[in-house]
Amino acid sequence: MKRPTTAQAAPAAPGIPVDLALPDPSPATGDARTTPATEPAAVPVPRAVPRPRADAVRNRERILTAAREMFVEFGCGAPFDEVARRAGIGNATLYRHFPDRPTLIHQVVLFVMAKVTASAEASLAEEPDAFAALCRFTHAAADERIGALCPMLSEGFDRDHPELLDARASLEAAVETLLTAGQDAGLIRADIGVGDLMVALSQLSRPLPGTDCLDTDRFTHRHLQLFLDGLRAPARSVLPGSAATLEDLRRKTM
Repeated sequence: MKRPTTAQAAPAAPGIPVDLALPDPSPATGDARTTPATEPAAVPVPRAVPRPRADAVRNRERILTAAREMFVEFGCGAPFDEVARRAGIGNATLYRHFPDRPTLIHQVVLFVMAKVTASAEASLAEEPDAFAALCRFTHAAADERIGALCPMLSEGFDRDHPELLDARASLEAAVETLLTAGQDAGLIRADIGVGDLMVALSQLSRPLPGTDCLDTDRFTHRHLQLFLDGLRAPARSVLPGSAATLEDLRRKTM
């Protein structure tokens, strides 16, 4: 027997009318067949946060990189027009991203710290031993112009801004982990601290004051390697004083 393709409604009992309208579940009075049912409240759908356009992201990074270079060479008073020119963008684009100098300086500091932190983490994860990781990190941090941070942390800079505190904590943790790994492995002398490393890196990665020698990369990496060789264990000499800690640096610079 062929099965029907659609369900058949059951016939109503003779003489009994069939009311297909659903009753109104609310206690309101009135004819249930004519009172409209209350519709459920609409649930708001959260709007997705739009992602920045790729060209906007590229422009922002170009501006931060150019500003970092300008601050290394000329200090935080470097002209905005020159920053825009080096970034290859117009002045309007620069001001759209960074409306004033304090905002630009703040973002350059965060930019440098984030890049250096990522370099420390990648070096430790990818290099064959902790001393090789320390060398890779130190040279990469110099290329990121970490020495530019000190002049920017001048009067008027908000050193206690939550973003800065978070970035600084991440950087300190990454570098401390890197140095401790080398010391635990017996590859790096035990009588130095993270502060020693950061002070030397800062001093060796910026041009000498009062000179026009801006192309210092070849000197920077040469002298950094001399410094790094002095960190190898076993130590060849006894260092005067005590190891510099991050707390020492915070008391003196922050």
